[in-house]
Amino acid sequence: MKRVTVTSALPYANGPVHIGHLAGVYIPADIYVRYLRMKGVDVMFIGGSDEHGVPITIRARKEGCTPQDVVDRFHNMIKDGFKEFGISFDVYGRTTSATHHKFAADFFRKLYDDGKLTEESSKQYYDEEAKTFLADRYIVGECPHCHNEGAYGDQCEKCGTSLDPSELINPHSTISGSKPVLKETKNWYLPLGDYQEWLRKWILEGHKEWRSNVYGQCKSWLDLDLQPRAMTRDLDWGIPVPVEGAEGKVLYVWFDAPIGYISNTIDLCREQHDKWGDWETWWKDPETRIVHFIGKDNIVFHCIIFPSMLKAEGSFVLPDNVPANEFLNLEGDKISTSRDWAVWMNDYLRDFPGKQDVLRYVLTANAPETKDNDFTWKDFQNRNNNELVAVYGNFVNRALVLTQKYYEGVVPAAGTLTEADKQALDDMVAAEKEMDRLLDTFHFRDAQKEAMNIARIGNKYLADMEPWKLVKTDPERVKTIMYVALQITANLSIAMQPFLPFSTEHLRQMLRVTDAWKWADLGRTDLVTTGHQIGEVSLLFSKLEDADIQPQIDRLENKRKALAEAAAAEELKNFKPQTVKAEIQYDAFDKIDLRVGTVTACVKVPKADKLLQFTIDDGMGSRTIVSGIAQWYPEPEKLVGTQVCFVANLAPRKLKGIESQGMLLSTQDADGSICLVRPGTNVHNGVSIS
Repeated sequence: MKRVTVTSALPYANGPVHIGHLAGVYIPADIYVRYLRMKGVDVMFIGGSDEHGVPITIRARKEGCTPQDVVDRFHNMIKDGFKEFGISFDVYGRTTSATHHKFAADFFRKLYDDGKLTEESSKQYYDEEAKTFLADRYIVGECPHCHNEGAYGDQCEKCGTSLDPSELINPHSTISGSKPVLKETKNWYLPLGDYQEWLRKWILEGHKEWRSNVYGQCKSWLDLDLQPRAMTRDLDWGIPVPVEGAEGKVLYVWFDAPIGYISNTIDLCREQHDKWGDWETWWKDPETRIVHFIGKDNIVFHCIIFPSMLKAEGSFVLPDNVPANEFLNLEGDKISTSRDWAVWMNDYLRDFPGKQDVLRYVLTANAPETKDNDFTWKDFQNRNNNELVAVYGNFVNRALVLTQKYYEGVVPAAGTLTEADKQALDDMVAAEKEMDRLLDTFHFRDAQKEAMNIARIGNKYLADMEPWKLVKTDPERVKTIMYVALQITANLSIAMQPFLPFSTEHLRQMLRVTDAWKWADLGRTDLVTTGHQIGEVSLLFSKLEDADIQPQIDRLENKRKALAEAAAAEELKNFKPQTVKAEIQYDAFDKIDLRVGTVTACVKVPKADKLLQFTIDDGMGSRTIVSGIAQWYPEPEKLVGTQVCFVANLAPRKLKGIESQGMLLSTQDADGSICLVRPGTNVHNGVSIS
């Protein structure tokens, strides 16, 4: 391959970027691109904002502004944040550009003129008050599965089930609040079934090297009959459909968005033609390799729909690999933009200035490459302190400080290498060779681990050699030790560069390196030569104290409580009584002996988190009743003296070795909470309830 075109999924310009986006798409893409550049590969890294689609129009309506106002604000926020975080795009464009509008419209028109699209009519929901067809996200109703009354037309965010608008119970428009009606409309479809056999051969036979999650999801789709997919929508925000009879329709956002990779390339090549040449070479030359970095929710679009679009057009190179990550959770809960359960990139840059590499390291070390993983602030702190500070930073600091102390910062001459010296250097080279394999196959988490292993090798080497002791008895030997340690340090500045660009630049400044070392220089034992003067030494990383992360933990804990309270309030608001049980005769009810008694003692049952042991004065003596309501009464002693209702003639049974002589009556509210049933006024113990 002469060149590599690398794309990263276009973030929606209706909100900021969070750590799930960084871990899933942008950090791994940036690592790969930096690695290719160091290898001397001709690579272009393409990013940009996705500025069409219903979420943007919804936000604009809520904020009382135009969709363009929304995308302008968030495009600039995201672009600036990526730059500060070190995501090294060659171009970061947008899908509202004039170039994109023209190119996407021309692409659609070519498919239309070539007969690759079909015109079909279907019934869709229409808001008669607003006089507009409703996209899925403009329709809200009751979920048929969990009965959440706030489910959208495409998904219930409470239970996670994918929906069709027609499945909603009592749907209504989010624009006017009115009940929509079904009305016939015409749209243009890409008949994916026409490409099914070609897709099966291209993916299932031709790309078995793809990650298992990508390959498996593609196979699941291809094992079904692919249905035509609408490439247009009845909306007023987007790229107008460039055919007659398509007034009031725009290109489907998932037709429009991936074309943004190409239109952004066109803009870059137009502005910097001397550097990049013609845009077609990056998308149409068979010698070009295309790699898409995405999250798992975009697999079908990048592996089924977009390739089918390119195949239908006929002149483009198809993607060679689509390394998609799974999802990153936050403190044990799914990251959610709508619930503000996230760590936002711009907030992190504000709260932890100069610590971009710490988050890059932690998100890569915990990357969700094969399964969903979890980010916690405690793990963030521990990895910083125990790995970046205690391993990588400690070794570099030792090597450079001792060089300053013993030789005034001048690299000493090495004598004859001992077996220990050779072993340390051999171990370093082995780690570096493994990094090549891992990076070429998109295993970034393990590749970073191998880079950190080089620092571990250096730490062990210095600990074993103990130059601070040996310098008193054998100073010549120490020169060799420090020479070896400095070569390992210099190699770290290459190995860590794709992962930690900011601290790498700091290390290069301390080494006073001006040469642009390439990836091929890894493993060399003469990177810093005898007599080279290193610069001023300072710490690569600093410790994070509990006080540094506690505000982040507190913010999430407060958010968790607020979300729980809001969910409970929503449950109560949507409460519906359970269906009445099957009818019974009075004789059956009359067999139940319901009575009132006073609690004389109440304690938690040992080794049983849910159970409370009640002692009840039932008017005839005393009885014991065990009840599983401990969660709702954390201070059981406060129940002493209160009257309760119970079933007096229930057959006894043992719970945790305690004989329970009855059952307390309780209610369960809409939010799941349990409350004991009590008489409205004090009555005599033992009276019957009838």
